[in-house]
Amino acid sequence: MWQRLAGFVLKYRLLLLLLLLAGTGFMGYHASKVQMSYDYVATIPHDNPKFLEYQEFKKKFGGDGNVLMLAVQTDKFFQADFFKDYVQLNKDMKNVFAVENIMSVPMAINLVKNDSTQKLEANLLFKGDLTNQVVIDSLAKTFNTLLFYKGLLYNPDTHAYLMAIYVNKDVFNSPKRTAVVKEITKLANAFQEKQHTEVRLSGLPLIRTAMAVKVADELKLFLKISFLLTGLILFLFFRSFGAVLMSMIVVAIGVIWSVGTIVLMGYKITLLTGLIPSLIVVIGIPNCVYFLSKYHTAYARDANKTRALVHMIQRMGIVTLFTNLTAAIGFGVFCFTNSAILKEFGVVAGLNIMFIFLISFIFLPSVLSYLPAPKSKHTTYLDNRFFGAILDFLNTLVFKYRPWVYGVSTVLVILSILGMGRLQSVGYMLDDIPHTDKLYTDLKFLETNFKGVMPLEISVDTKKKNGVVNLQTLNKLDELTQLIASQPDFGRPLSVVEGIKFAKQAYYNGDSSNYAVPNTFDLGFLAPYLRMKGASTAAGPASTFSKLVSSFMDSTKQVARLSVNMKDVGSQKLPLLLDSLQPKVAAIFDTAHYKVTFTGTSVIFQEGTRFIINGLMESIVLAFVLIMLCMLYLFRSWRMLIISLIPNIIPLIVTAGVMGWVGVPLKPSTVLVFSVALGIAIDVTIRFLVNFKQELPRHDFDISATVKQTIHETGLSIIYTSAILFAGFMIFSFSEFGGTKALGWLTSLTLVVAMITNLTILPALLLWMEKALLKKAKKKELWKTLDEEEDIDIGQLGISDKE
Repeated sequence: MWQRLAGFVLKYRLLLLLLLLAGTGFMGYHASKVQMSYDYVATIPHDNPKFLEYQEFKKKFGGDGNVLMLAVQTDKFFQADFFKDYVQLNKDMKNVFAVENIMSVPMAINLVKNDSTQKLEANLLFKGDLTNQVVIDSLAKTFNTLLFYKGLLYNPDTHAYLMAIYVNKDVFNSPKRTAVVKEITKLANAFQEKQHTEVRLSGLPLIRTAMAVKVADELKLFLKISFLLTGLILFLFFRSFGAVLMSMIVVAIGVIWSVGTIVLMGYKITLLTGLIPSLIVVIGIPNCVYFLSKYHTAYARDANKTRALVHMIQRMGIVTLFTNLTAAIGFGVFCFTNSAILKEFGVVAGLNIMFIFLISFIFLPSVLSYLPAPKSKHTTYLDNRFFGAILDFLNTLVFKYRPWVYGVSTVLVILSILGMGRLQSVGYMLDDIPHTDKLYTDLKFLETNFKGVMPLEISVDTKKKNGVVNLQTLNKLDELTQLIASQPDFGRPLSVVEGIKFAKQAYYNGDSSNYAVPNTFDLGFLAPYLRMKGASTAAGPASTFSKLVSSFMDSTKQVARLSVNMKDVGSQKLPLLLDSLQPKVAAIFDTAHYKVTFTGTSVIFQEGTRFIINGLMESIVLAFVLIMLCMLYLFRSWRMLIISLIPNIIPLIVTAGVMGWVGVPLKPSTVLVFSVALGIAIDVTIRFLVNFKQELPRHDFDISATVKQTIHETGLSIIYTSAILFAGFMIFSFSEFGGTKALGWLTSLTLVVAMITNLTILPALLLWMEKALLKKAKKKELWKTLDEEEDIDIGQLGISDKE
């Protein structure tokens, strides 16, 4: 089959190149339309109970992650010059496109009882001559008595003050949000420079925008670095600009096709799909190395260019097909998970790894047929003394020190298994951001002073209309509020009951001791005053306060909402916290009359992390099974299957052990390593064993001689490709994202260990099973999937060896 394919590719090379060029133009057109993802990517299936609860909550109350928080810490907050600039900052922020509302100290609303109208008037507290220190001090004194704002807008113990900026959700799910965040940051920085007071910014809108911008920047940077680095390594190996240029064109076409695929599939660039172009470069270059090294080896043998090209396709076609197939399986199994972000990554990566095989299979032989034959300087790497010495050393290990190879491997596996026992599974919302990054330090500041920015929502269904405004329910809501506020990882909750307590304090002329849930006696006097003056107007402080209170009940007043910000405690601690609260909540709200649900972005994140890790674990097993089937089909021998798997299981165990010993937790980004590395590392095994099978009959079925020859012939290209893969993945270790960084160095580690095991343990096992393999080999059962080489009438290909 591969002989006929070789003839087809070389005979119709011009037509195939034109089709490839047309396909690249088509893909390039669509690639130019690629967009960044600005949506909160669903990591759990849409039929998941937690997801359904969150969707139900959003139907009643809208989203929960649209607040951007700005904080300052100073003891001169109410000094005239500082406060004046802070008031102006509020006004400037309010004028920013997409900012819908602001909740802050200068925008604080005070409720004042009007006995003549029997109404509570909602007015801005800070008004009048705010340049007069006496006026500011007087208003600040009143503000400090309003317990509604304590813990929400200021922390009296640390002198920290918060501005909550409510942004339009639709705008923040579009490309426009980058400009909005940039404008908000610009205003904050200007204030910081003028007042010499550090301004802290955090909140999900900012975090999501910053992550998207970093992904876009890293995508461009890593593409450039991967091209330069792999190009440099290729030149050092082949000493030929032509070989480098051809390889770069192959991977450039692959990159264009990968981005075009993202658009054609209806996807956008995410943290994972953003890695695919760089991965295509890293995976595509070994294809070029395999083909070019085989071409140079064949040409060096008889100096016939056309025969060398045919030989290259014959010998490397099946090898490259199966190496790409196993790599595609390693990535592609993610499309069988129910996580949207993993599905997209798996589909695009799996398809484009096979595309890069097709591109290299068409482009390289076709272009090489038009180029002059390689010169002697281009093939000198085949006789490199340094690498020759390394291969001689490997042969010595395999043939003379085989027990040491087994012994060292066994000790390494035992130590790794012990390290695996230390592995923990945990993820954080800002897990991938460096701890020195301002995004991270600002988050920690807000956690210290206001208990965090991560939204947790608690809905209380009273199971009847107007059940929320029932006095008994209000008392229970207040009890729940006190329970949540007493937890060290939760901020002060906000609910309808806080608004009613504020109203009671206003009824008693601002006496802070009356900031409490009204009793039956209070309600008789307070009821008329709860219909606040100006509440029906379209705008103004009264309307703002009324909307704030009403947003914590649904339209039927059957379901109450309790919102709280919390620390980024991680996926491991959050379920424990919620589970510990469940019995206490059940003691407050009996299940016969109430239904209490914990939801919000924090819960969805925790559930998504758990779901992704489980899905990745399952995908590793699936990838392992599928790769086993590929290997079984390729070698038609259970012994060869076992021999091929052992050198690839050991690197995975070693990587898991290293993670345990150095304290790298199991999280989506690190679990991803095992499936990716398995798919790529098995390529080395296929390359070695296929060459072993092809050389065995040429050495009269002498296993020892064939192993020695295979180490020398394939060892060189294996070392080259492993070096390229190592360098390519190590690029990711310079990422600003912890997950991408871990993916880089852990995958590089796995591939280096896989190279060593495949050049030591694999040949050692072949020698150990020499008798059994020899029996199979003589029956020709070891190479049933390989075509015997046939002679091709080169004249029919229309190629002259002098072309």
